Amino acid sequence: MRRYRLGSHTKTDLKVHIIWIPKYRKKVLTGQVAVRTRDILRQIAYEHELEVISGKVASDHVHMFIGHRPTQNISKIVQWLKGISSRALLSEFAHLKKQFWGRAPMG
Repeated sequence: MRRYRLGSHTKTDLKVHIIWIPKYRKKVLTGQVAVRTRDILRQIAYEHELEVISGKVASDHVHMFIGHRPTQNISKIVQWLKGISSRALLSEFAHLKKQFWGRAPMG
């Protein structure tokens, strides 16, 4: 059964599938980092009135299928999800900061 978002003169059902990877596709989203990533993304979605239909945090990428309002730009949604989660994870897990900030990877 479809769940539409109703406006004063509109009925919408907007969904987007978003996939993104960590820098250099490093396999850092494992264990406690993966659990915390999932929790942070759920919290961001709740705060911005996004409906998470499905999602998966794999070791080297994140999938999210999201329902959103017509007034929310997809670029802004991605900015919220990636930016807020990145800052939170880097502040909570010191080993991530060491992996992503410093020397460029060799070959």
